Formats: sequence, structure tokens, C-alpha cells
Amino acid sequence: MSVRPRLLPWPGPAGQRCYLVSDADSTGYLTKLADEMEAVQLQMGTELIGHAHLMLSDRKADAQELRYLSNRLIEALQDALRIAESRGGRIPTPDEAGSGGSAQADEGRNE
Repeated sequence: MSVRPRLLPWPGPAGQRCYLVSDADSTGYLTKLADEMEAVQLQMGTELIGHAHLMLSDRKADAQELRYLSNRLIEALQDALRIAESRGGRIPTPDEAGSGGSAQADEGRNE
């Protein structure tokens, strides 16, 4: 089993945080779904930034459009922060890396 649960990129039914506990090198359905959802959320945020640049340079954009854009940007930032927290929580500490298979994975990154 994984030492730490993974924060999933979506909220639970009541808006609470959802976590996944799985094998350390899990390739299960929920792990893949969470990875795909994170990729989609980050891509949507990137596209939204481009849209924001265009809208902010358009002097005809009204307050309602800018409010809508601001709300979408807030959602994208919340998604990005949740992904960062989730990924940061899965980085092995030096103690974990030295005692498990994670050290081999780290060696492969340095090549």
C-alpha cells in the first residue's frame, strides 16, 4: 500500500476532499483517471489564460464578461493548487527514498 493517500483532482459529493489509497506504483483505473483529469484541468487553465489575455486587451469587454472570466480563472487556479498539493504530497522524503524502490526511480531521472 501507498504510504500517503493521493489527493484526487475532484471534490466528493459534499465538496469535501477525496483521497485515493493504492499501491505505491499503482496503475489502476482511478489512478489513470486522476492523471487524465489533472492533465485536462491544466490544459483548460492554459487555454483560459490565453482567452484572458485576449479579453483583457479588448476594450469592449464589459463588467459581466470580466466577472465571468474572473470566476473561471479562480476555478482554474484552485484546480492548479490542488494538483500541486497532490503531486507535492507524493514526492518521497529522503527517508522514504533511501529505504524503498523510490531511490531507483530517482537515479533514472538523473541520467
